[in-house]
Amino acid sequence: MSLMQLLLGGFSGIIVGFILGLVGGGGSILAVPLLLYVVGVKDPHLAIGTASMAVAANALTGLSNHARKGNVKWRCGAVFAAAGVVGAAIGSFFGKSIDGQLLLVLFAALMLVVAALMLRSRNQQGDPDVILARANAPALIGAGTATGLLSGFFGIGGGFLVVPGLIAATGMPILFAVGTSLVAVSAFGLTTAVSYASSGLLSWPLAIAFAVGGFAGSWIGTHSAGKLAQRRGALNVTLAALIVLVAIYMLYRSASALGWI
Repeated sequence: MSLMQLLLGGFSGIIVGFILGLVGGGGSILAVPLLLYVVGVKDPHLAIGTASMAVAANALTGLSNHARKGNVKWRCGAVFAAAGVVGAAIGSFFGKSIDGQLLLVLFAALMLVVAALMLRSRNQQGDPDVILARANAPALIGAGTATGLLSGFFGIGGGFLVVPGLIAATGMPILFAVGTSLVAVSAFGLTTAVSYASSGLLSWPLAIAFAVGGFAGSWIGTHSAGKLAQRRGALNVTLAALIVLVAIYMLYRSASALGWI
């Protein structure tokens, strides 16, 4: 790993940290393509493993920022994360056996589906007083398990899946879903990173550089999220637009690598 790659990794971390703090999801969505196409990591699986560790570290930073602002529903986040950790471990086991470029194509297709779901809920206000209860616990467990499986399979923190999952399960507002999602993003990212590291598919120097760059970006993004939340549906539209743009680019690059176009 060259010095230039480490510097590019740190710069990429700033971008990812900002997005994580801003919309809760999008960390691994940007981290993986940045590591592949900007930093120059050749192996998609190595990029996925490294991104998982870096995004988990950045998510923890974003979580602390959102927690200080009171944007985290801890009990809801804990149930969601606990249900998904086992799923993430299982998903990562199967994800490592899939061709890296094909995995990116499937990942990009999933991103487009989630973007559509986010746009559908852009005008929902939510209930800021929602708490963990018998009525929403089954939905949290189900959504957490499903999200964990997908997060582990695709090697992502899963924030862009967790945010709509939390909204669907509890009806909480988007800003609370963003803050609470980081509980699960941290847990899923660490679970996936451990799995990939055990297979030698994680670059520690690059993960550290990426995470360090993400600390500053996360702080800026978290403060921007509070301002955007004052506009109806702004965070939903921002997240959906981000997902669509990156998905289209990843589809093009991966399809070209596979010889489909």
